[in-house]
Amino acid sequence: MRLALDHHYPSAIAEQLRRKGHDAVTALERGWHAEADDSLLTLCLGEQRALLTNNVVDFMTLARQWATTGQQHAGLIFTSDATLPRTHAMVGRYVRLLDVLCRTNPHVDALHDRVHWL
Repeated sequence: MRLALDHHYPSAIAEQLRRKGHDAVTALERGWHAEADDSLLTLCLGEQRALLTNNVVDFMTLARQWATTGQQHAGLIFTSDATLPRTHAMVGRYVRLLDVLCRTNPHVDALHDRVHWL
């Protein structure tokens, strides 16, 4: 599985995942941080990257719209600040959870058109 982290996650998560051998990038590294949600999801599809985001409302709406028109996405991984805050103190926990997710879903298309809650 290949990952892209939305702009509101610490870049240390992607850095540590790469040290563990995973293909992980951030929206900031790619220059995608100002992209509209649909453009971001399209860019992720082009690179076959599941997107980690906490923007559940907008991306679920988009995923449903795309499903009705046959548009595909490379996968969405959602988090909630209530259960998994996006703070530097939580970087280790994010890395552990995403490491397990990547190792148990090694194929590049593992989350294709799927939604996963972390």
